[in-house]
Formats: sequence, structure tokens, C-alpha cells
Amino acid sequence: MKREFTISLFTEHHIGILNQVTIIFTRRQINIESITASESAVKGIHKLTIVVNTTEDLIDKVQRQLEKLIDVLKVFVHTNNEIIYQEIALYKVRTTELMKSDKIEFIVRSSNARFLEITPEYVVIEKTGHKQDTTDLLNKLDPYGVLQFVRSGRVAITKQTKELIAYLKEMEEANNN
Repeated sequence: MKREFTISLFTEHHIGILNQVTIIFTRRQINIESITASESAVKGIHKLTIVVNTTEDLIDKVQRQLEKLIDVLKVFVHTNNEIIYQEIALYKVRTTELMKSDKIEFIVRSSNARFLEITPEYVVIEKTGHKQDTTDLLNKLDPYGVLQFVRSGRVAITKQTKELIAYLKEMEEANNN
């Protein structure tokens, strides 16, 4: 049975790693729902956060394949209840719609969103939350003429207490023995 998994992949920052990673998913015909790359808490180590919908059997195979890549240090696979995650969305709406009534302002405030920029031509609204939260706001703003909409990939941290630093120390100790 398919379900959503979030993969945290820690790697050295080398050119071409993203290509190597995506090829593994492509070969297994797994669509990547979102992907985010950033620095990690460990200097020189980068983190890819990848969201996929697949089976537990397939995700286990993908994890083992990813860990075989030379530049990959560690791969963690989590379900949604094992992580804390958010996405950010930006919405661009004509200013004239905002000036006609207070409906857009009410929608923005009741959705815990905020105005980032207000110009004579358009307003930019920011919403942070889960995908459903940002989609709900899009649906509420849609009747007012959304000019542009963009959503980031997932940003996630784990609830587990054993972090990457502990795994790196274990690896170093194993190499020294």
C-alpha cells in the first residue's frame, strides 16, 4: 500500500549528486513530490529532503541504493508522524481586489497568512503550513484572481533524538577500529 515518506539524505556538497539521486527514483518509477536542498547543522554537509508516495518495500530498496552512492553519508526515511515539517507558499493577487472589500484581508488573517508586499498593482501574501493549508488558502483566494502561486518543497526536521552528528561519530569510530 502506498503512503507518503520523507527522505532525509545527507551528503557532501558535490556537483552531480542530485542527478545521481533522481536517477534512482526514475529507475524505480517513483515520482518525487517535492525536493529541497539546504545546508545542514554540520559544516560541509548538505541535506536533501525528498517527499515520495510509494510502498514500504520500495522505499527500503531506494534507501539501500541511495546509501551506496559515494557522496552520500546517511539516508533516513520517515513517515509524517516522525517529523516536524512545513512548506511556504506565495500568492500574488491584484491590489484592486484587495481595495474592493475587506474579504481578502479577512481570508489572509483568518488563515494565519501575512502580506509581504503591497504595491499599486498587486499584493503578495505568504502562508507557511502543510500542503493542505497552503492549498486551502489558494482555493479561498482563487475567486479574487490569483495572478501567481508558488509553493516550496517540504522543509523537515526529525523528532528523533539521535542526530546526524551521532551517526558521523559512529562511522568515524568504526573506521578507526
